[in-house]
Amino acid sequence: MASEANSGPTENVLFDQHEIHNVSGTFRDLRAAQLIEHVIQRREGLLADGGALVVRTGQFTGRSPRDKFIVRDDLTESSVDWGPVNQPMSREHFENIYSRAVAFLEGREVFVQDCLAGADPAYSLSVRVVTQLAWHALFAQQLLIHPDRDRAKSKSSDFTLLFVPGFQADPALDGTNSETCIILDFKRHVILIAGTSYAGELKKVIFTVLNYLLPAREALPMHCSANMGRNGEVALFFGLSGTGKTTLSADPERLLIGDDEHGWSDTGVFNFEGGCYAKCIRLSRAQEPQIWNAIRFGTVLENVVIDSETRRLDFNSERITENTRAAYPLRFIENAVLPSVGGHPSHIIFLTADAFGVLPPLARLTNEQALYHFLSGYTAKVAGTERGLGKEPQATFSACFGAPFLPRQPGVYANMLGQKLRHHNVSCWLVNTGWVGGPYGTGERMKLAYTRAMLKTVLSGKLEHVPTDPHPVFRVLVPRNCPGVPTEILDARGMWADKAAYDRAAKELSARFVRNFENFTMVGREVREAAPVS
Repeated sequence: MASEANSGPTENVLFDQHEIHNVSGTFRDLRAAQLIEHVIQRREGLLADGGALVVRTGQFTGRSPRDKFIVRDDLTESSVDWGPVNQPMSREHFENIYSRAVAFLEGREVFVQDCLAGADPAYSLSVRVVTQLAWHALFAQQLLIHPDRDRAKSKSSDFTLLFVPGFQADPALDGTNSETCIILDFKRHVILIAGTSYAGELKKVIFTVLNYLLPAREALPMHCSANMGRNGEVALFFGLSGTGKTTLSADPERLLIGDDEHGWSDTGVFNFEGGCYAKCIRLSRAQEPQIWNAIRFGTVLENVVIDSETRRLDFNSERITENTRAAYPLRFIENAVLPSVGGHPSHIIFLTADAFGVLPPLARLTNEQALYHFLSGYTAKVAGTERGLGKEPQATFSACFGAPFLPRQPGVYANMLGQKLRHHNVSCWLVNTGWVGGPYGTGERMKLAYTRAMLKTVLSGKLEHVPTDPHPVFRVLVPRNCPGVPTEILDARGMWADKAAYDRAAKELSARFVRNFENFTMVGREVREAAPVS
């Protein structure tokens, strides 16, 4: 067991590039209970009834995508897809801001966690996480993977991540867009997060690193959840926030590999993380029993409303944010696969929450349609799911269901996926967890019980030979029946009282798809021809 080290003022924290001199205390590789003691002593959070740790992320309750940068140099110049997602930063600017962030920690306590990203040892990345706050160290421990003892004691790492929320950038001096910054230096293997306490930045910046490194090693990084049947068959679930990626992969009848980030190598699928980061707004024991049972001592709850006297949690409250989160290790899930690796997937599910009520609840995809929807990464957000949205649904396209985390061109990932689909004969499906019978405000949200029934039937293979009909606009193949689901539910157009209104809505959504797909140039003619009828 790692011992707690409360070092004197001459202790230095070892970096691959820098040392932090004269810190007042260094706490390295503490266990969860030890870190929680520090959180309480430092007044960083509260223990809830049931044992979970409740923290606040301050000004930011979500990621700051406009504040992410990559150092531009001879390594990244031609390999990074520069633009609004991957903003360049000069070497001079980064060296200046990084040295000041390191100096900021002098005279302060720091927490060090040596972690791994990637459950397959052949592809794992060692990351030394150095944090200003104790609860960020706990978050890193619960979300990433624990290395073995010998590797944890190593004085070197593949990457060093410095998380300093108390330090703020100077936009005029540093070339940043605000006082917040998330900066990746691939050449020197350094990451800096500053000016924000939102811990989700930590997990997503590591994901970004893997999205850059793994394609060169012939492993496909994916923003998806994954689970496994009792017979070992693997399913992947792609989807943006609010589509059900975490909820639907946490199936008591299947084994959970992971809820968010995975790689697909020549030997199979592997989780990048050692934990889950589940949304818990309106969480209930009945609807999501696995997530509910995972909220206990060791779990970090971000921005969940808590009664300061009774310490009871209110998962229904949006008073702080709708983006309330629970971070817990995979071992808190009863049927988790540990280590979290599996074989090649037999099924891929693309999840969308179509608030326009156009897409069918279930449809089979050809390989070309699968790549088209993979690159499109469509869902529709409605008021309440994100600040600043109006009353009308807003179509959202995010390439590969993870555009903010893709350093390379989307076509790189799509071409890799296409090769794997063909080689492994994967069955691909589109599942709409959004609205039926009309758009948001008129129709109804698809019942979770129906979606679960569809997935159960798909993964059992029972739909492989069920007759299908092509959707009149999107041309995906809609099954005529599915056990546990009323037949009329499967017909998106038939569920609308006003068929002409449906046709107009379908045409408008189709046009959005076509306009969005004009951005992609690295795909073949067959994929382009999988577009809906405009």
